Order: sequence, then structure tokens, then C-alpha cells
Amino acid sequence: MDMVHTILNLLLPPLTIILLFMFFPFYLLIKLVSCIYKHLCFENVAGKVVLITGASSGIGENVAYEYAKKGACLALVARRKDRLEIVAETLRQLGSRDVIIIPGDVSNLDDCKMFIDETIHHFGKLDHLINNAGVPQAIIFEDFTQIQDANHIMDINFWGSTYISYFAIPHLRKSKGKIVVISSATANIPLPLASIYSASKAALLKFYETLRVEISPDIRITIAIPGFVSTDLTTPHFIKMVSNSNILYKLIYICHILIYVCFLEKCSMVQISSFRNQ
Repeated sequence: MDMVHTILNLLLPPLTIILLFMFFPFYLLIKLVSCIYKHLCFENVAGKVVLITGASSGIGENVAYEYAKKGACLALVARRKDRLEIVAETLRQLGSRDVIIIPGDVSNLDDCKMFIDETIHHFGKLDHLINNAGVPQAIIFEDFTQIQDANHIMDINFWGSTYISYFAIPHLRKSKGKIVVISSATANIPLPLASIYSASKAALLKFYETLRVEISPDIRITIAIPGFVSTDLTTPHFIKMVSNSNILYKLIYICHILIYVCFLEKCSMVQISSFRNQ
């Protein structure tokens, strides 16, 4: 037995290296061709049903506009009904075939089930789920008056996406659909004033990376990891927190620069939402 182990120890390492050099170039070539094909073949979303959370402003609103220009049918979810109505009217003008609004709170389990049920009742199917709803954080962790005040950040940013995905999966499996998740660069890069927010986005990233393995190839998952995005939700919080502290402002400004630098350096870790075939 010792002789067998000795022979294996002598033969296996060089044999492994030889096989690696023989087959790895072919593997890279296949991956390259596959990557080029995916980037050249855009998905035709005309007539497809897309549900977008957090659609009343920011990233969700602008994603809805892009879908509308391509003729998709849209279900818009957010808490602000008045804003949803304004966005919906704009979508119709841009070319969306059909738009419905479903006001509600993604952190509420019953509301998440309602979002899916109403979408299916109206359109009969669901092709894309865009998990965009989220809230920012603009407070140092130790400055929370009560730690449970941080719960709503995790409830909306993480559970809000997982709840609605749970109810959407059976319908997305039928349509061979797609889930698009908006995470954040803070999932990988620490940012002051965003400890709980970063944790929620990191949880989102790892959850959907794992879910991708579980439900592929029936349902495709795209994870977007943007840097700081100025919206009507983030900007007021940011200005209020840093306006009276020049040092804090400079610190956060440097961190924002580092996010983009690290984003470029670690691009292999970052998956940008392209809304193309995967």
C-alpha cells in the first residue's frame, strides 16, 4: 500500500499539470465564445411581463423606462402610490404595452404574495422580477438609539427581495424567466455610516449567488453591484449627515472613490446587470 501511495504521489502531480495544459486552453476558448455570444445577443423583452420593486424612483424607475422603450408589460411596486401613478403614465408614453401599479411594502410577507398574485391575475404570467427596493443608512452603528431600529433596513433590503422571490419562483420557472437583483458595492467594500446597509447587501449577494446554483438553468439570476447612486432617498440622508462635518464629508468622499477603484480592480467579482441572455 505504501508503494501504491508513493507511485501516486510521483505520477499524479505531473499528470494533473499535463492534463491542465492540454484542456484548459479549450475551456477558456469555450468560455470566450460563450461570453461573446451572450453580449451580442440581446433578449427581446417586447410583450414580456416585468415586475419591478422600488419602481417609484431611482434605479427602479429608470429600469422601468428602459423596459417600456422596448415594449415590455410592467407591474410597478412601491409604497408611494402617487409616485407610481406618475411613473406609470410616463411608461405608457414611452411605449409600454400595459402597466399596472401595486402599492405596498416589500418587508411585509402578505404584500409580497399580493404583488405576485395581482401580476399573475392581470397578465397571466411573469417573465422578469427586478428586486430593486431598498433603503439607505446614514448613521454610525453605535449611534442607533435602539438597535432594533436597524431591523427595517434588513427587512426591506434583504427579506423584501427574498420574500417576493419565493412567491415568484414557480411562475418564473414556467416562463424560463429571470431575476435581477440590485445589490451594492458596499457588499464587498466597507463604507462608513453603512454598517447594517452593507450587511443587508452582502446577504443579498450571497443569497442570490447560492439561489442561482439551486434554480439554474430554469431561472437565470443577474446581480448588479453599483456604486453610490444619487436618488431622492439617498441624497437627503447623505447631505443631512455630512453637511456639518467637513472631515466626515472628506472621509466618505474618499471611500466613494475607493469603491470605484476597487470595483475596477475586482471586476471579476462583480456581475453587472446587462439584461441579456445568460
